[in-house]
Amino acid sequence: MQLRGFDLKHWLKTGLTLLLMVTLSIGLGAAKVVQISRLPAGNAITDGRALLRYALPIDNQTVRDLQLSLEDISTQLRAQRRWGAIAGDVNKANRVLTYSKDKLLATVPEANKAQAEALIEQIKEGLPALQAASDAQDRQAVFDTRGELLQKVGQLEELMVGEFPYEVPAAYSSLPQLKGRATVEFTTSKGKITAIVDGYSAPVTAGNFVDLVQRGFYDGLPFTRAEESYVLQVGDPPGPEVGFVDPKTKQYRAIPLEVLVKGDKEPTYEITLEDAGRFREQPVLPFSAFGAMALARPGDDPNGGSSQFFFFLFEPELTPAGANLLDGRYAIFGYVVEGKEVLDQLKAGDGIESAKVVQGLENLQQPA
Repeated sequence: MQLRGFDLKHWLKTGLTLLLMVTLSIGLGAAKVVQISRLPAGNAITDGRALLRYALPIDNQTVRDLQLSLEDISTQLRAQRRWGAIAGDVNKANRVLTYSKDKLLATVPEANKAQAEALIEQIKEGLPALQAASDAQDRQAVFDTRGELLQKVGQLEELMVGEFPYEVPAAYSSLPQLKGRATVEFTTSKGKITAIVDGYSAPVTAGNFVDLVQRGFYDGLPFTRAEESYVLQVGDPPGPEVGFVDPKTKQYRAIPLEVLVKGDKEPTYEITLEDAGRFREQPVLPFSAFGAMALARPGDDPNGGSSQFFFFLFEPELTPAGANLLDGRYAIFGYVVEGKEVLDQLKAGDGIESAKVVQGLENLQQPA
């Protein structure tokens, strides 16, 4: 199998009709024409950290209300800096923290409640600084303070997660699985990048990736394909192989396509959402954020991915959030959360000097 890479063939946008011709493969598949006759409803989320927060498997509407009030501030900052609306969002957050503390703690396991209470107080104590920045109409201070508070909200939400929420099919028991999240730091020829890998939404895909990072598989590998405002691909090992060959089995480790759809309790495996007749449904981890990380695969085999993956270089003009053709066809397993400016500079021929798991390695489960 010869590496073809990823080719953006054509893009046409007229009114409500979008036409995109695209090939994303490590095989020899030809470009495929697909027509989309609708635009996404509302504003899609384009922040990887926000997508990761919303992807957590929790059931607590109160904390989601708290999160939404702070997430909404970025929308107000883009919309002509609507300072009055920002003040309203801060007040909403304060009301939740003041009057609904019991509801916030209701779904936190007993062992985590002390830590959760401390986070609630820290978030509440940080709101006056956010309001002061808004009163001063200091856009950068508002953005930075909001980000710090949302990180704490995300930590609070993580404390609400109990046991892993579903059973991975036994058919994949021979593959590494990530039962939670992990943070991976890449050192590249242009600088450092940090990504969060999400095993809640894609335990097999994420487990394969974290296992390969632990093996040092990506250390020294070059980026083999770069398409401006589209994708940056890496993971092709030296020699004739195009993926990881397990030294124990001497076999190519193939990873099944794995996509968790919003509202589903567990991922869909081995079939694209399009082929499953669910092309209108949205994955929990969508291709709507710069720095989305997804497993590459042969164009004619949804279950032939292995070690090659790509960073998605989201560009609204080319790939509008909620209306691109990648959702449901490729398995996202994480997002870049730091170093996006480095990612934007990387080209074919640059490389990953090293990759290491800096947090969450305990969530990696190896096959028995």
